[in-house]
Amino acid sequence: MTTSTARAAATRAPRPLLSSGRALAIATLICTLEGFDLAVWGASVPLIMKDPGFGLTLPAAGLIGAIISVGMLIGAAVAGAIVQRVGQVRLIGVAVALFTVGMLVCAVAGEPVLFGVGRLVVGLGLGVVLPTVNAYTADISKPGRIGRNIGLTMAGYGLGALCAPLLAALLQQQSYRWLYVIGVVPALILLPLLRRLPESPAFLWRTGRRDEARELATAFGLPDPSAQVESHPGRWLGLGALFAKGVAPATVLFWIVSFCGLLLVFGISAWLPTILQAAQYAIGNALFLTAAMWLGVIVGVIVGGRIADIIGAKAMVVIAFLTGTLGLVLMAFAPPLWLMYVLMFISGFGFIGSQIMSNALMVTRYPTELRANGIAWALSIGRIGAIVGPPLGAAVLAAQVPVEWNFYAFAIPALVGAVAALLVPRITASRSTR
Repeated sequence: MTTSTARAAATRAPRPLLSSGRALAIATLICTLEGFDLAVWGASVPLIMKDPGFGLTLPAAGLIGAIISVGMLIGAAVAGAIVQRVGQVRLIGVAVALFTVGMLVCAVAGEPVLFGVGRLVVGLGLGVVLPTVNAYTADISKPGRIGRNIGLTMAGYGLGALCAPLLAALLQQQSYRWLYVIGVVPALILLPLLRRLPESPAFLWRTGRRDEARELATAFGLPDPSAQVESHPGRWLGLGALFAKGVAPATVLFWIVSFCGLLLVFGISAWLPTILQAAQYAIGNALFLTAAMWLGVIVGVIVGGRIADIIGAKAMVVIAFLTGTLGLVLMAFAPPLWLMYVLMFISGFGFIGSQIMSNALMVTRYPTELRANGIAWALSIGRIGAIVGPPLGAAVLAAQVPVEWNFYAFAIPALVGAVAALLVPRITASRSTR
């Protein structure tokens, strides 16, 4: 064998195969960073507002809270358009690098404009990684365990988000910049681990690496990848197949569900501590109540993911949205602090878990060949809700209306999300359009 031939063979040699458990563990770590990077803004806003040198006003805070959603809209759209061509693992690596750079910019920014640029870059990375990790988790999960595995993986999202208000409470007397530095360090450790992640069997099969696809499917206990429908992304950046006959109604309703879910996630994440302060809770209690909500997310998505594999993801999405609706209405009555902790814990599954369970519904309802770009496009369109959420919270706070309207403003889209999820039909046909 010549030297050049040997090099070519080495290039084609598959990387050492991880177990499915280790691959899912890495996916969970990615989601943990994602959750922290998203929630750190809401946790740090009260601290940044106290810094007179930074010059952050309430309207500017609303815009910065929304700009990350603009980045996520763009990132999710790019992911939906190119994921079938470049592969999920490569996209995940680029996404982690992007949101790490964005967090570093936020850590050193001395004024709102540069800080907003940093949050925009964070949003680009998060927009790519969220749908891609969910689709990847589904692709490497055994049939019947998709909901459970997505719940476990996204529990990492809740864990990362839980750390944000806890650290903010601990660092009240320190610079808020440490919160953003803390978000950078673990990402630098994670990046080398991503090189060990195998691509999904579906992508390997579609790109002609069929021996690797079969080897991975056998090792992970997955169906033979040859049974997967070979497809092309379709016209209009992958939208052609999503609006084919038998697919379009579900696609439209998924977009509405994502709009409502992401409005809740981003609106509540950005303003919950501030809303609680407006409701006469001390800043320390507001941050710990926010932590209770994120703890509820962790428990809720783990339990909800397991139940979804039994009763169906659709039922769990409806239950989650209704839980959030009822929780917000009850919070508007200013319950005592101990009851507020209980409501926050239970309602966390509704505020944030509704979107996580929606992702599980999409990846189980769409056929495999539409899964990655289907969820990416739903989350991209849903980012419009994420863009609306933070300014909506800021507008209600600034309007000097009775404090209960800070809660009602988010209860309404939660109820709409429940109705839209209830109406999602089964997908009766799918086809890819060239």
